[in-house]
Amino acid sequence: MTEKLYEQDSMLKSCLATVQSCEETKRGYAVVLDRTVFFPEGGGQLSDRGTLGGVKMIYAAERDGEVLHYCEQPLAAGTQVEAVLDWQARLDHMQQHAGEHILSHAVWKLFGANNIGFHMGERLVTIDLDKELTAAELAQAEDYANSQIWENKPITVSYLPHTRLPELVMRKKNEKLTGTLRIVTVEGGDVCTCCGTHPASTGMIGLIRINRFDKHKDGIRVEFLCGRWALEDARQKNEAIWQAGRLLSMKPEHVPQGIGKLQGELAAQSERLKAQTVKLYEFLAPQLLEQAAVDASGIKYIAAAQEDCSAADAKLLLNKLLAGGRTVAAVVYRSGERVNYVLGCGEQTQADCRDLCRQAGELFGGKGGGSQSFAQGGGAYSSDWRQKLPRLQQILQGV
Repeated sequence: MTEKLYEQDSMLKSCLATVQSCEETKRGYAVVLDRTVFFPEGGGQLSDRGTLGGVKMIYAAERDGEVLHYCEQPLAAGTQVEAVLDWQARLDHMQQHAGEHILSHAVWKLFGANNIGFHMGERLVTIDLDKELTAAELAQAEDYANSQIWENKPITVSYLPHTRLPELVMRKKNEKLTGTLRIVTVEGGDVCTCCGTHPASTGMIGLIRINRFDKHKDGIRVEFLCGRWALEDARQKNEAIWQAGRLLSMKPEHVPQGIGKLQGELAAQSERLKAQTVKLYEFLAPQLLEQAAVDASGIKYIAAAQEDCSAADAKLLLNKLLAGGRTVAAVVYRSGERVNYVLGCGEQTQADCRDLCRQAGELFGGKGGGSQSFAQGGGAYSSDWRQKLPRLQQILQGV
Protein backbone atom coordinates (compact mmCIF):
# COMPACT_ATOMS: atom_id res chain seq x y z
CA MET A 1 0.00 0.00 0.00
CA THR A 2 1.32 3.43 -0.93
CA GLU A 3 1.26 6.01 1.87
CA LYS A 4 -0.85 8.81 0.40
CA LEU A 5 0.55 12.00 1.86
CA TYR A 6 -1.80 14.14 -0.25
CA GLU A 7 -4.79 12.85 1.73
CA GLN A 8 -3.50 14.47 4.92
CA ASP A 9 -1.79 17.57 3.51
CA SER A 10 -2.79 18.82 0.07
CA MET A 11 -0.29 21.71 0.40
CA LEU A 12 2.71 19.36 0.55
CA LYS A 13 4.69 19.95 -2.65
CA SER A 14 7.41 17.30 -2.39
CA CYS A 15 8.65 14.33 -0.42
CA LEU A 16 11.43 11.77 -0.33
CA ALA A 17 10.28 8.28 -1.29
CA THR A 18 11.71 4.84 -2.02
CA VAL A 19 11.02 3.10 -5.34
CA GLN A 20 9.27 -0.20 -4.64
CA SER A 21 9.00 -1.40 -8.24
CA CYS A 22 9.23 -0.22 -11.85
CA GLU A 23 7.42 -1.87 -14.76
CA GLU A 24 7.52 -0.89 -18.42
CA THR A 25 4.04 -0.35 -19.90
CA LYS A 26 2.53 1.15 -23.05
CA ARG A 27 1.94 4.38 -21.15
CA GLY A 28 5.45 4.63 -19.77
CA TYR A 29 7.36 3.20 -16.81
CA ALA A 30 4.91 2.48 -13.97
CA VAL A 31 6.75 3.29 -10.74
CA VAL A 32 5.40 2.37 -7.31
CA LEU A 33 6.70 4.35 -4.31
CA ASP A 34 6.39 3.65 -0.62
CA ARG A 35 4.89 7.15 -0.18
CA THR A 36 3.74 9.87 -2.53
CA VAL A 37 2.49 13.44 -2.84
CA PHE A 38 0.95 12.71 -6.26
CA PHE A 39 -2.84 12.45 -6.46
CA PRO A 40 -3.93 9.68 -8.89
CA GLU A 41 -6.79 10.49 -11.25
CA GLY A 42 -10.14 9.69 -9.66
CA GLY A 43 -13.39 11.06 -8.32
CA GLY A 44 -13.65 13.38 -11.29
CA GLN A 45 -10.28 15.03 -10.58
CA LEU A 46 -7.34 14.98 -12.97
CA SER A 47 -4.04 13.32 -12.05
CA ASP A 48 -1.13 15.29 -10.65
CA ARG A 49 2.11 15.47 -12.60
CA GLY A 50 5.69 16.42 -11.81
CA THR A 51 9.06 14.68 -11.45
CA LEU A 52 10.53 11.67 -9.64
CA GLY A 53 14.26 12.02 -9.08
CA GLY A 54 14.33 14.53 -11.93
CA VAL A 55 12.49 12.13 -14.28
CA LYS A 56 9.26 13.50 -15.76
CA MET A 57 6.12 11.90 -14.26
CA ILE A 58 3.15 12.42 -16.61
CA TYR A 59 0.25 10.53 -14.99
CA ALA A 60 -0.71 8.77 -11.76
CA ALA A 61 -3.35 6.10 -11.23
CA GLU A 62 -4.39 3.92 -8.31
CA ARG A 63 -4.46 0.13 -8.43
CA ASP A 64 -5.34 -2.00 -5.41
CA GLY A 65 -4.17 0.63 -2.94
CA GLU A 66 -0.94 1.33 -4.82
CA VAL A 67 -0.31 4.55 -6.73
CA LEU A 68 1.31 3.96 -10.11
CA HIS A 69 3.47 6.85 -11.32
CA TYR A 70 3.94 6.73 -15.09
CA CYS A 71 7.38 8.11 -15.91
CA GLU A 72 9.23 8.76 -19.15
CA GLN A 73 12.32 6.88 -17.90
CA PRO A 74 12.81 3.85 -15.62
CA LEU A 75 13.81 4.15 -11.95
CA ALA A 76 15.66 1.39 -10.15
CA ALA A 77 13.85 -0.38 -7.32
CA GLY A 78 15.28 0.40 -3.90
CA THR A 79 16.56 3.86 -4.79
CA GLN A 80 15.41 6.95 -2.95
CA VAL A 81 14.02 9.76 -5.08
CA GLU A 82 12.52 13.18 -4.50
CA ALA A 83 8.91 13.39 -5.68
CA VAL A 84 8.18 16.98 -6.76
CA LEU A 85 4.73 18.21 -7.75
CA ASP A 86 3.98 20.44 -10.69
CA TRP A 87 2.42 22.80 -8.18
CA GLN A 88 0.62 24.96 -10.72
CA ALA A 89 -1.20 21.92 -12.08
CA ARG A 90 -2.09 20.75 -8.54
CA LEU A 91 -3.41 24.21 -7.64
CA ASP A 92 -5.42 24.40 -10.87
CA HIS A 93 -7.05 21.05 -10.13
CA MET A 94 -7.74 21.92 -6.49
CA GLN A 95 -9.36 25.20 -7.53
CA GLN A 96 -11.67 23.41 -9.98
CA HIS A 97 -12.58 20.60 -7.57
CA ALA A 98 -13.21 22.79 -4.53
CA GLY A 99 -15.12 25.22 -6.75
CA GLU A 100 -17.29 22.34 -7.92
CA HIS A 101 -18.14 21.49 -4.30
CA ILE A 102 -19.10 25.09 -3.54
CA LEU A 103 -21.13 25.62 -6.73
CA SER A 104 -22.91 22.29 -6.26
CA HIS A 105 -23.76 23.27 -2.70
CA ALA A 106 -25.07 26.65 -3.94
CA VAL A 107 -27.56 25.18 -6.45
CA TRP A 108 -28.64 22.59 -3.88
CA LYS A 109 -29.12 25.07 -1.06
CA LEU A 110 -30.88 27.72 -3.16
CA PHE A 111 -32.91 25.63 -5.62
CA GLY A 112 -32.83 21.98 -4.51
CA ALA A 113 -30.86 20.94 -7.60
CA ASN A 114 -28.59 17.92 -7.17
CA ASN A 115 -25.24 17.38 -8.83
CA ILE A 116 -25.48 13.96 -10.51
CA GLY A 117 -22.35 14.19 -12.65
CA PHE A 118 -18.95 15.87 -12.48
CA HIS A 119 -16.24 16.06 -15.15
CA MET A 120 -12.91 17.85 -15.09
CA GLY A 121 -10.84 18.11 -18.26
CA GLU A 122 -8.08 20.47 -19.28
CA ARG A 123 -9.74 23.91 -19.20
CA LEU A 124 -13.21 22.35 -19.13
CA VAL A 125 -15.24 21.59 -15.99
CA THR A 126 -18.90 20.56 -15.94
CA ILE A 127 -21.57 19.45 -13.50
CA ASP A 128 -24.86 17.79 -14.43
CA LEU A 129 -27.92 18.88 -12.46
CA ASP A 130 -31.07 16.83 -12.07
CA LYS A 131 -33.40 19.77 -12.71
CA GLU A 132 -33.52 22.75 -15.02
CA LEU A 133 -32.47 26.18 -13.76
CA THR A 134 -32.78 29.52 -15.50
CA ALA A 135 -29.90 31.83 -16.37
CA ALA A 136 -31.01 34.16 -13.58
CA GLU A 137 -31.06 31.31 -11.04
CA LEU A 138 -27.59 30.17 -12.08
CA ALA A 139 -26.33 33.75 -11.74
CA GLN A 140 -27.76 33.81 -8.22
CA ALA A 141 -26.00 30.51 -7.42
CA GLU A 142 -22.77 31.86 -8.92
CA ASP A 143 -22.99 34.97 -6.71
CA TYR A 144 -23.62 32.83 -3.63
CA ALA A 145 -20.72 30.51 -4.46
CA ASN A 146 -18.31 33.42 -4.92
CA SER A 147 -19.44 34.94 -1.64
CA GLN A 148 -18.25 31.72 0.01
CA ILE A 149 -14.86 32.22 -1.64
CA TRP A 150 -14.49 35.85 -0.62
CA GLU A 151 -15.24 35.00 3.00
CA ASN A 152 -12.12 32.79 2.85
CA LYS A 153 -13.68 29.95 4.82
CA PRO A 154 -11.54 27.03 6.04
CA ILE A 155 -11.73 23.76 4.13
CA THR A 156 -11.02 20.76 6.33
CA VAL A 157 -10.66 17.02 5.91
CA SER A 158 -11.87 14.58 8.55
CA TYR A 159 -12.32 10.83 8.82
CA LEU A 160 -15.48 9.31 10.28
CA PRO A 161 -16.95 5.80 10.48
CA HIS A 162 -19.85 5.30 8.08
CA THR A 163 -22.17 4.89 11.08
CA ARG A 164 -21.79 8.64 11.71
CA LEU A 165 -23.05 9.57 8.25
CA PRO A 166 -26.69 10.16 9.36
CA GLU A 167 -25.46 12.88 11.74
CA LEU A 168 -24.14 15.05 8.90
CA VAL A 169 -26.14 17.61 6.89
CA MET A 170 -25.00 16.78 3.35
CA ARG A 171 -26.31 17.58 -0.11
CA LYS A 172 -25.49 14.04 -1.18
CA LYS A 173 -25.22 10.91 0.91
CA ASN A 174 -24.15 7.52 -0.35
CA GLU A 175 -25.66 5.05 2.09
CA LYS A 176 -23.75 2.20 0.43
CA LEU A 177 -20.40 3.47 1.68
CA THR A 178 -18.94 1.54 4.59
CA GLY A 179 -15.86 1.74 6.77
CA THR A 180 -13.96 4.95 7.37
CA LEU A 181 -15.18 7.86 5.24
CA ARG A 182 -13.15 10.88 4.15
CA ILE A 183 -15.24 14.03 4.64
CA VAL A 184 -14.38 17.38 3.05
CA THR A 185 -16.07 20.30 4.81
CA VAL A 186 -16.35 23.96 3.86
CA GLU A 187 -17.00 25.83 7.10
CA GLY A 188 -20.67 26.81 7.20
CA GLY A 189 -21.18 25.34 3.74
CA ASP A 190 -20.69 22.16 1.77
CA VAL A 191 -20.08 18.80 3.45
CA CYS A 192 -19.27 15.92 1.13
CA THR A 193 -17.48 12.57 1.02
CA CYS A 194 -14.53 13.07 -1.34
CA CYS A 195 -11.16 11.51 -2.18
CA GLY A 196 -9.76 14.58 -3.94
CA THR A 197 -7.32 17.29 -2.94
CA HIS A 198 -8.60 20.71 -1.87
CA PRO A 199 -6.99 24.02 -0.83
CA ALA A 200 -6.82 24.96 2.83
CA SER A 201 -9.37 27.74 2.44
CA THR A 202 -11.97 28.91 -0.07
CA GLY A 203 -10.02 32.10 -0.80
CA MET A 204 -7.44 30.03 -2.72
CA ILE A 205 -10.11 29.22 -5.30
CA GLY A 206 -10.18 32.86 -6.29
CA LEU A 207 -13.22 32.87 -8.56
CA ILE A 208 -16.02 30.69 -9.90
CA ARG A 209 -17.35 31.66 -13.31
CA ILE A 210 -20.21 29.90 -15.12
CA ASN A 211 -19.62 30.08 -18.88
CA ARG A 212 -22.67 28.33 -20.31
CA PHE A 213 -25.37 25.75 -19.66
CA ASP A 214 -27.34 23.41 -21.90
CA LYS A 215 -30.28 21.04 -21.57
CA HIS A 216 -29.04 17.61 -20.55
CA LYS A 217 -31.42 14.69 -20.02
CA ASP A 218 -33.98 15.82 -17.40
CA GLY A 219 -31.82 18.70 -16.19
CA ILE A 220 -28.92 20.80 -17.39
CA ARG A 221 -25.16 20.56 -17.87
CA VAL A 222 -23.34 23.57 -16.43
CA GLU A 223 -19.91 24.48 -17.80
CA PHE A 224 -17.72 26.58 -15.52
CA LEU A 225 -14.12 27.39 -14.59
CA CYS A 226 -12.42 28.40 -11.35
CA GLY A 227 -9.31 30.24 -10.29
CA ARG A 228 -6.51 30.70 -12.83
CA TRP A 229 -8.43 28.91 -15.55
CA ALA A 230 -11.37 31.28 -15.08
CA LEU A 231 -9.07 34.30 -15.13
CA GLU A 232 -7.28 33.27 -18.32
CA ASP A 233 -10.55 32.33 -20.01
CA ALA A 234 -12.01 35.75 -19.15
CA ARG A 235 -8.84 37.47 -20.38
CA GLN A 236 -8.98 35.69 -23.74
CA LYS A 237 -12.66 36.47 -24.20
CA ASN A 238 -12.14 40.08 -23.19
CA GLU A 239 -9.38 40.45 -25.79
CA ALA A 240 -11.61 38.84 -28.42
CA ILE A 241 -14.47 41.25 -27.71
CA TRP A 242 -12.09 44.24 -27.79
CA GLN A 243 -10.70 43.08 -31.14
CA ALA A 244 -14.24 42.72 -32.46
CA GLY A 245 -15.02 46.21 -31.23
CA ARG A 246 -11.98 47.64 -33.02
CA LEU A 247 -12.99 45.91 -36.26
CA LEU A 248 -16.51 47.28 -35.94
CA SER A 249 -15.30 50.70 -34.75
CA MET A 250 -17.47 50.56 -31.66
CA LYS A 251 -17.24 50.01 -27.93
CA PRO A 252 -17.07 46.37 -26.73
CA GLU A 253 -20.51 46.58 -25.11
CA HIS A 254 -22.01 47.48 -28.49
CA VAL A 255 -20.47 44.54 -30.37
CA PRO A 256 -23.62 42.33 -30.26
CA GLN A 257 -25.71 45.10 -31.82
CA GLY A 258 -22.99 45.72 -34.39
CA ILE A 259 -22.87 42.05 -35.36
CA GLY A 260 -26.66 41.99 -35.59
CA LYS A 261 -26.55 44.97 -37.95
CA LEU A 262 -23.88 43.28 -40.07
CA GLN A 263 -25.94 40.10 -40.26
CA GLY A 264 -28.90 42.09 -41.52
CA GLU A 265 -26.78 43.83 -44.14
CA LEU A 266 -25.23 40.54 -45.27
CA ALA A 267 -28.66 38.91 -45.51
CA ALA A 268 -29.90 41.78 -47.66
CA GLN A 269 -26.83 41.59 -49.89
CA SER A 270 -27.22 37.83 -50.15
CA GLU A 271 -30.82 38.23 -51.31
CA ARG A 272 -29.79 40.82 -53.89
CA LEU A 273 -26.96 38.59 -55.12
CA LYS A 274 -29.31 35.61 -55.34
CA ALA A 275 -31.78 37.65 -57.38
CA GLN A 276 -29.00 38.76 -59.74
CA THR A 277 -27.75 35.18 -60.06
CA VAL A 278 -31.24 34.02 -61.00
CA LYS A 279 -31.41 36.70 -63.71
CA LEU A 280 -27.96 35.68 -64.96
CA TYR A 281 -28.90 32.03 -65.22
CA GLU A 282 -32.21 32.88 -66.88
CA PHE A 283 -30.08 34.53 -69.55
CA LEU A 284 -27.31 31.89 -69.62
CA ALA A 285 -29.40 28.70 -69.59
CA PRO A 286 -31.11 29.32 -72.99
CA GLN A 287 -27.70 30.00 -74.55
CA LEU A 288 -26.29 26.75 -73.20
CA LEU A 289 -29.35 24.84 -74.37
CA GLU A 290 -29.03 26.43 -77.81
CA GLN A 291 -25.41 25.25 -78.05
CA ALA A 292 -26.08 21.79 -76.60
CA ALA A 293 -25.36 18.56 -78.44
CA VAL A 294 -28.60 16.83 -79.50
CA ASP A 295 -29.13 13.14 -80.30
CA ALA A 296 -31.56 11.65 -82.81
CA SER A 297 -34.39 11.55 -80.24
CA GLY A 298 -33.96 15.22 -79.35
CA ILE A 299 -32.24 14.74 -76.00
CA LYS A 300 -29.77 17.55 -75.24
CA TYR A 301 -26.39 17.09 -73.52
CA ILE A 302 -24.62 19.95 -71.74
CA ALA A 303 -21.39 20.12 -69.73
CA ALA A 304 -21.03 23.66 -68.40
CA ALA A 305 -18.17 25.21 -66.44
CA GLN A 306 -18.54 27.94 -63.83
CA GLU A 307 -15.45 29.56 -62.33
CA ASP A 308 -16.97 31.58 -59.50
CA CYS A 309 -19.89 29.52 -58.25
CA SER A 310 -21.34 28.12 -55.03
CA ALA A 311 -22.96 24.71 -54.64
CA ALA A 312 -26.39 26.37 -54.46
CA ASP A 313 -25.69 28.37 -57.63
CA ALA A 314 -24.55 25.25 -59.48
CA LYS A 315 -27.77 23.43 -58.57
CA LEU A 316 -29.80 26.48 -59.58
CA LEU A 317 -28.22 26.52 -63.06
CA LEU A 318 -28.57 22.74 -63.35
CA ASN A 319 -32.30 22.91 -62.56
CA LYS A 320 -32.82 25.58 -65.22
CA LEU A 321 -31.06 23.37 -67.77
CA LEU A 322 -33.27 20.40 -66.81
CA ALA A 323 -36.55 22.31 -66.77
CA GLY A 324 -37.68 21.03 -70.18
CA GLY A 325 -37.37 17.39 -69.11
CA ARG A 326 -35.27 16.36 -72.13
CA THR A 327 -31.77 17.32 -71.00
CA VAL A 328 -28.79 15.51 -69.45
CA ALA A 329 -26.51 18.11 -67.88
CA ALA A 330 -23.49 18.66 -65.67
CA VAL A 331 -22.29 21.86 -64.06
CA VAL A 332 -18.63 21.82 -63.03
CA TYR A 333 -17.31 24.56 -60.75
CA ARG A 334 -14.20 25.41 -58.79
CA SER A 335 -14.45 25.90 -55.02
CA GLY A 336 -11.07 26.84 -53.53
CA GLU A 337 -8.72 23.91 -53.97
CA ARG A 338 -11.47 21.59 -55.21
CA VAL A 339 -13.37 21.04 -58.43
CA ASN A 340 -16.96 19.97 -57.82
CA TYR A 341 -19.69 18.82 -60.17
CA VAL A 342 -23.45 18.32 -60.10
CA LEU A 343 -25.21 16.10 -62.63
CA GLY A 344 -28.90 15.73 -63.46
CA CYS A 345 -31.18 14.27 -66.08
CA GLY A 346 -34.67 15.25 -67.20
CA GLU A 347 -37.73 13.06 -66.71
CA GLN A 348 -37.84 12.08 -70.37
CA THR A 349 -34.27 10.81 -70.56
CA GLN A 350 -32.85 7.37 -69.83
CA ALA A 351 -29.60 8.48 -68.19
CA ASP A 352 -28.40 7.22 -64.80
CA CYS A 353 -26.67 9.98 -62.87
CA ARG A 354 -25.08 7.52 -60.47
CA ASP A 355 -23.10 5.96 -63.31
CA LEU A 356 -22.34 9.38 -64.81
CA CYS A 357 -21.03 10.55 -61.42
CA ARG A 358 -18.76 7.52 -61.18
CA GLN A 359 -17.27 8.29 -64.60
CA ALA A 360 -16.95 11.96 -63.74
CA GLY A 361 -15.04 10.92 -60.63
CA GLU A 362 -12.59 8.97 -62.77
CA LEU A 363 -12.17 12.01 -65.00
CA PHE A 364 -11.64 14.57 -62.21
CA GLY A 365 -10.01 12.28 -59.65
CA GLY A 366 -12.94 12.67 -57.30
CA LYS A 367 -15.69 10.86 -55.45
CA GLY A 368 -19.43 11.32 -55.15
CA GLY A 369 -22.83 9.73 -55.47
CA GLY A 370 -26.54 10.31 -55.58
CA SER A 371 -29.68 8.96 -57.23
CA GLN A 372 -30.63 8.09 -60.79
CA SER A 373 -31.89 11.63 -61.45
CA PHE A 374 -29.27 13.64 -59.52
CA ALA A 375 -25.71 13.12 -58.32
CA GLN A 376 -22.78 15.22 -57.18
CA GLY A 377 -19.11 14.85 -56.35
CA GLY A 378 -15.76 16.53 -56.41
CA GLY A 379 -12.00 16.14 -56.47
CA ALA A 380 -8.80 18.08 -55.91
CA TYR A 381 -8.25 21.15 -58.05
CA SER A 382 -6.06 20.84 -61.14
CA SER A 383 -5.27 23.66 -63.55
CA ASP A 384 -6.58 21.72 -66.56
CA TRP A 385 -10.06 21.11 -65.15
CA ARG A 386 -11.73 23.18 -67.88
CA GLN A 387 -9.96 21.18 -70.59
CA LYS A 388 -11.76 18.07 -69.30
CA LEU A 389 -15.21 19.44 -70.14
CA PRO A 390 -15.30 18.04 -73.73
CA ARG A 391 -14.63 14.54 -72.37
CA LEU A 392 -17.37 15.01 -69.76
CA GLN A 393 -19.71 16.01 -72.58
CA GLN A 394 -18.92 12.69 -74.30
CA ILE A 395 -19.58 10.80 -71.05
CA LEU A 396 -23.02 12.42 -70.79
CA GLN A 397 -23.75 11.36 -74.36
CA GLY A 398 -22.55 7.83 -73.68
CA VAL A 399 -19.78 8.10 -76.26
